[in-house]
Amino acid sequence: MVYPIVKLGNPVLEREADDVTEFDTPALQMFIEDMFESMYAAKGVGLAATQIGVSQKIAVIDVSNGEKPEEKLVLINPTIVKVEGRQTGEEGCLSIPGFREQVRRGKRVTIRAQNIKGEEFEMTGEDLLARAFQHETDHLYGRLYFTHISTLKREVMRRKIKKLQREGDWE
Repeated sequence: MVYPIVKLGNPVLEREADDVTEFDTPALQMFIEDMFESMYAAKGVGLAATQIGVSQKIAVIDVSNGEKPEEKLVLINPTIVKVEGRQTGEEGCLSIPGFREQVRRGKRVTIRAQNIKGEEFEMTGEDLLARAFQHETDHLYGRLYFTHISTLKREVMRRKIKKLQREGDWE
């Protein structure tokens, strides 16, 4: 099932999601499969549960865009434990369609999370994967990528979105 992506303005995007406490259930497995399907349909490389209106700390990532199934990642209750170096690159968000900005992120990031069985693991990613770790984890804590850009750029973006909302082009 493909879930619709919620857009900026939906309160679920700007508050911390709930921890996942039940693991290895058919419902969780199906939800994660639906998250991947929704992410691919939206042409994203990562998707947080909050982006489909579900306040749970679950994110899926596939920087191969479905080309390499072995690279599909499921992060449950993730936290960033180490950030090394810096990279600046263009970043967008499925929940803020049509907007992209240069964002500074860590170049090498280590994340601690749980898998679908509830087993804890650590993983280190670089470049795009490091960016995805940071972007999706931010979502689960109620932060959007534009918190990492200048106040002026953020306010310009918000004004443009408010105009789109008034015109009925942002739902």
